[in-house]
Amino acid sequence: MTTTRPARPARPAHPAHPTPSPPPSLSPSPYRITPTHVLRSEWHKLRSLRSTWITVVSAVVMVLGVGLIMGGTYTSGGGDSDVDTVVLTLYGSMLGQLCLIVLGILMTAGEYATGMIRSSLTAVPARLPVLWAKAAVFAATVFTVMFATALITFAAAQAFLHDTDQAASFTDPGILRALSGNAGALTLMGLIALGLGALLRSVPGAIGAVIGGVMILPEVLGMLPYDAVERAIMYFPTQATGALGSATPIPGTITPGAALLALSLWAGTTLAAAALALKRRDV
Repeated sequence: MTTTRPARPARPAHPAHPTPSPPPSLSPSPYRITPTHVLRSEWHKLRSLRSTWITVVSAVVMVLGVGLIMGGTYTSGGGDSDVDTVVLTLYGSMLGQLCLIVLGILMTAGEYATGMIRSSLTAVPARLPVLWAKAAVFAATVFTVMFATALITFAAAQAFLHDTDQAASFTDPGILRALSGNAGALTLMGLIALGLGALLRSVPGAIGAVIGGVMILPEVLGMLPYDAVERAIMYFPTQATGALGSATPIPGTITPGAALLALSLWAGTTLAAAALALKRRDV
C-alpha cells in the first residue's frame, strides 16, 4: 500500500540582497554649535561666577563713591578748578579700571587655572569662537554697566557742584561724549587684559604684564629726554584713556578720536595674538 506524503507549503521567495529600510528622519539637534549658543554659554558663565559680581560691583562702588566725595568736598577756586568736569567727577575710574582688568584676566586665564578651558574647547573644537564670544560678552557687559555708572555718578556729583565753577549738565558740549568715552576706555582696557590673559594663560602673569607693561612702562619711558618717545607715549593705553574721557582737550594729549583708535588697536592686537596662540598651542 502506497502512502502519499502531504505537499509542503511553498517557501516565500527571498531576494538575494534585501533592501534595507530607510532610516527614520532625524530632526535637527537643538545643540548645534552656533555663534548664538557660544555667546549664550559665555554669558551664562560670566554672570554665574561670584568673581564677576565682586569685581563689577567693586568697580561701580569705587567710581560712584569717589565721584560723590569729589563733588561733596569741592570748593570753587581750589586747586582742582582747572580740571575737566568729567575727569573730576570720574576720578574713581582709575580704581575701577583695576577691578575690570582683573575681571578680563579671570575670564580667560582663570579658565586655564581651573581647567575649565578644556571643557569649553571640547564643546567648541574650532576654539576661536570661544575667544570672540568672551570678548563680545565682556565688552557689552562692561560698557553697559560703566556707562550707566558714569551717568549716575555725574548726575549725583552735580547735585553738589551746581553752584560752583564745575557746574555742568548733560547737554553741555562734550559731556555725553566724554562720559561714553570713559566707559569705552574702561572696556577697551579690560579687553587688553582679557587678551593678555588668553595669551599668557596665567592670572599672576597677566596681572604683572598689565601693571608692568601697560601702566608702569609708559612712566619709565617718559623719563627719556626724546621728543619721539614723548609723542609715542601719548598713544599708550593709559594716556589714551585720559584723553578719551575728557570733555575738553587736555594739553599734551591726543584727540579723543585718535585715543579711541589707539585703544582699539591695542585691544585688537592683543586679541589677535591671543587668537594665534589659541589656534597653534595645545591647551
